[in-house]
Amino acid sequence: MEEEIRAEFEGSGFTIGGDSAQILSTLLTYCVNYKMSPADLVSNWEVYYLNRQLDGLKVESSYLDGFLSHLQNEVKEKLIKEETDLHIYSSNDVDMLLSNTHTDEEGFLGTPSTKQEKPHGESSNSELTPLTTERPSSIRAAKTNGDRITPFAQRVNKFTQHYVLNADNVASEPSKDDVETSEDELIRRIQPSQKCTLQVQRSKPEPGCRFMYDRMEDRFNYLEDRIGRSARLFSATGLCGQPADATLASEENMFAVGMVICDGEGRLNEKSILLQGSVEHSRGQRVRLDLKDINQFSLFPGQVVGIEGHNPSGHCFVASKLTDSIPISVDDQLPCAKKQAGDHEGHQNSNTLSRVLSSVIAAGPFTTTDNLSFEPLQELLSYACRKQPQLLILMGPFIDSDHPEIKKGTSDQSFHDIFHFEILRKLQDFTQYLGHNVRVILVPSVRDAHHDAVFPQPAFDLHLSEDITQQITCLSNPSLFSSNEIQFGCCTVDILKQLSGDEISRKPPGGKATDRIGRLATHIVKQQSYYPLYPPAAGVPMDFSLAKEALEIPSAPDVLLLPSDLAPSVKQVLSVNEDTEEHKRFICVNPGRLSKGIGGGTFVELYYNEDTEKTKAFIMRI
Repeated sequence: MEEEIRAEFEGSGFTIGGDSAQILSTLLTYCVNYKMSPADLVSNWEVYYLNRQLDGLKVESSYLDGFLSHLQNEVKEKLIKEETDLHIYSSNDVDMLLSNTHTDEEGFLGTPSTKQEKPHGESSNSELTPLTTERPSSIRAAKTNGDRITPFAQRVNKFTQHYVLNADNVASEPSKDDVETSEDELIRRIQPSQKCTLQVQRSKPEPGCRFMYDRMEDRFNYLEDRIGRSARLFSATGLCGQPADATLASEENMFAVGMVICDGEGRLNEKSILLQGSVEHSRGQRVRLDLKDINQFSLFPGQVVGIEGHNPSGHCFVASKLTDSIPISVDDQLPCAKKQAGDHEGHQNSNTLSRVLSSVIAAGPFTTTDNLSFEPLQELLSYACRKQPQLLILMGPFIDSDHPEIKKGTSDQSFHDIFHFEILRKLQDFTQYLGHNVRVILVPSVRDAHHDAVFPQPAFDLHLSEDITQQITCLSNPSLFSSNEIQFGCCTVDILKQLSGDEISRKPPGGKATDRIGRLATHIVKQQSYYPLYPPAAGVPMDFSLAKEALEIPSAPDVLLLPSDLAPSVKQVLSVNEDTEEHKRFICVNPGRLSKGIGGGTFVELYYNEDTEKTKAFIMRI
């Protein structure tokens, strides 16, 4: 079994370093203790490797203790999900009980407390200024939650700047000057009075669309269209020639286009790679791929590739060159704006605000797992009130279907009421406080309990008043829009994490370790699809009858928003087509989750400038 573990790690691009015998023995112990197969162990290692951003691709003995803690946390979270009535106590629970002892005693005596105790060591001067004072929604929230001090409210630091990322992707600890710049200068270089423009390029499907009616024919047409369209684009470049049938025996070198498929139910590896051609060129048949002559590649199921080689036996295609980047069609550029989500004032300011934008970006869940108070969302809006960004982008889930109280059904309000009273009303207060010069974008998630659980997913249908509609815009998942002529692409399905579990790669001998998060993001741009993975991961309610137009990305946007459970990151990525020498530089943003468990999470503050040296991004921990 140790050799199976070694083979699984090597198949994923990792090597066992140092005392390999001792490391393999320890990993075998983990498999036995936690009842995992070698493939499951490697999948957990990849998540740990990405979250910790470890250097190199060697499994060192110094990493094993941290990996063990990761496995223990995974088991604990799985146990909590299976046993919904089980609560695992932590130091936060003990601190909360100790601080609430006197309050609880007074409650038993029938004398309710009229004042909420401040957390220890926190003065009233450290509180953030609320959006509005004595709003009805705030009073309702106070009555709903009583005067209970939650663990989230007891945190010592309201906001901390996790690290700073500049245009060169160099992470550094924020200095005092950096903090002052981010507080006073960075966001305020553009005055709040200058309203940003907003155009929606693509937001499909439409609200109220018919879904859950896709047929096997829709699935077939979607896959055939992806392969056929890619083959036409490869041919149009004039560099590859006409695609041939890779399943036919031939000693001559040929060029073929097809989709990477795994020959079994397990994880993709070098021995299980099949190439599925189109009906037009190979009658939809599959052939095994031999990549022994390819020094470097990165593949996953569902990836459409162009490949050169020969098939001497008719049963195995021996590849000599592989291209994983689909050429961009000249006639298929980003679509023209079909909807202007703004007024004429935005057009007047477009010249002065061109290609410069301040924004705050966050992804749900927006409340902690111990209540439905949405305290992290309130803190985020308070922070945005001080910074006054031009654009606030909020991505779901808003009403998380995985929240314990939502799963148990213990709330006395419907999911729609929770969304309108706890989220939408807070956003209306926020826009009223800042006036008409701020825009808010809402993008749903398949985990939203109050919305259609389908992907691609229509936008929220809120029926807002005309004044609010000018400030709060609802888009589909995924969607494509531009603000101040800066193109944004957004998808709330965790495609980064899913790709990281299914991708296999090989680097050239002696080559440097590449940035894996950046490589995963380039797959989406190179494949011109928000969700190139096939078959879809478990839990993704894919509707292939809606996928054709909604998932396409004609060309790389300037900013690609991909919220994920992986470690938050902001990467400046360069996507290069080796055949056509086309290159596109874009920024991939994973803001993380605004809340994690009973504590706060992260969000991103992005100042975009067409001069990349002036583009700044801050990952903020709440």
